Amino acid sequence: MSLIKAVMFDLDGVIVDTSNHHYLSWKKLCLELGYNLTETGNEFIKGLSREDSFLKIADMANINFSEEKFKEYLIKKNSYYLNLINTITPKNILPGVEIFLRYLKKKSIKISLCSSSKNAKLVLKKLNLISFFDFIIDGNDIKMSKPNPEIFLTASKKLKTEPKDCLVFEDSQSGIDAANNAGMIVVGIGNKNKFKNLEYCFPNFLKIPNHLKKRFFNEQV
Repeated sequence: MSLIKAVMFDLDGVIVDTSNHHYLSWKKLCLELGYNLTETGNEFIKGLSREDSFLKIADMANINFSEEKFKEYLIKKNSYYLNLINTITPKNILPGVEIFLRYLKKKSIKISLCSSSKNAKLVLKKLNLISFFDFIIDGNDIKMSKPNPEIFLTASKKLKTEPKDCLVFEDSQSGIDAANNAGMIVVGIGNKNKFKNLEYCFPNFLKIPNHLKKRFFNEQV
């Protein structure tokens, strides 16, 4: 029997790299507001909800806004993002993701998407991956952004698994902190030097070593 009962995935930067699409969308909006959002500044909003991302940007840029303008800016950013992701296809799936999803299905391990993006289901459909997921929770379903553990604890409850039996794949510090706060095991995807409070980290799913499969999935290697 597998030690891990459920695996949870972030979307952007883990399954598909749409992080640059988000960055370009925010940058376009920021330029309209007289602020140049740099790639360094963008690191502070990775993993946050659309609302919290703008609040962070507004704080960095000292932007004042009304409630009406706040809603208008969020709609604008989303429209820019949707235009950019229209061209996404299964070719944009990151290395090893689909192979790993098939591996989990074969072992009857529950799979959940846990993304702050409100367009997560649309992206999964474009990638032809939505059928792999037993449960999808996105920015439409939660009140608190990562690093609050709400998104992961909600998924754990829906999948009827204990947090300690869940494995999370994340590519942002806020996501890693959220998984740790939920009491789950977390694996980073990307450059380990970017993260803290992280034991396991790999460049992509093709680089996950056999000993990790043995450790978490009772795989005979």
